Amino acid sequence: MLTARLATAVVLLAACTTALFVLPNKWWAVALLPVLLAASWEWSVLAGLTRTARWAFAVIVLVSALLLWLARDGRHVDVVVYGMSCTFWVLLAPAWLAWRWQVRAPFALGIAGWIVLVPTWLALAQLQVDPARLLALFGIVWLADTAAYLIGRAWGRRKLASTISPGKTWEGVAGAGVAVAVYYVALSSITPDWPWWNGLSGVALFAGVALMSVVGDLFESWIKRQAGAKDSGTLLPGHGGILDRVDSMTSSMPFAALLLLYIG
Repeated sequence: MLTARLATAVVLLAACTTALFVLPNKWWAVALLPVLLAASWEWSVLAGLTRTARWAFAVIVLVSALLLWLARDGRHVDVVVYGMSCTFWVLLAPAWLAWRWQVRAPFALGIAGWIVLVPTWLALAQLQVDPARLLALFGIVWLADTAAYLIGRAWGRRKLASTISPGKTWEGVAGAGVAVAVYYVALSSITPDWPWWNGLSGVALFAGVALMSVVGDLFESWIKRQAGAKDSGTLLPGHGGILDRVDSMTSSMPFAALLLLYIG
């Protein structure tokens, strides 16, 4: 299992990094569409949709994502999409987790799935106009996740949300915060020409992305627990499904896009 997990991680990292820097923005967006389609199918399974409804949901997600891409008129459409996503992750998702809502209505889960998936695709597609910056944002999520896992395994005692994800601890969250802070200082020193890396704006970006990534991770864990599933799928050997790999990005990337593209 560990060998398969490491091998899959290496292949994914190499493929993602290569595509990130080699593909023109339009083709990067196109390359992300199969990922969006697979993630939407996994979500529909976790939501308990019938097979016909799964295909309908996947098509709606795919078509609406493309229409939003084509309908962009300056900032207006994107601000609405990212604003809706951030509202969901800042207000609704924490309440959903805090009160352990057992939502089983297919329509409600379908709307939630759309909010989880489509703004993420749009954010990843748009942020790739600056590949190095997007890779740096990925680094925040990857580092926070890795640090939380390692610190939690070594020193974790107090459970973060035992009924949602028993393996996560407050010590792990603290370790992730320290790791991201060190990463911020190092990156802002190396790349001083990136204005959003400096001052309060940089702190807000790094802290926000790290914090939102935790919420996204916990939310997907709760959806899986409600569905009685260990993983969102089996597409990635040793890792599970697409949603298992991008859960932290579904909450953090639309937030980053809103700050970097439309507020900064």
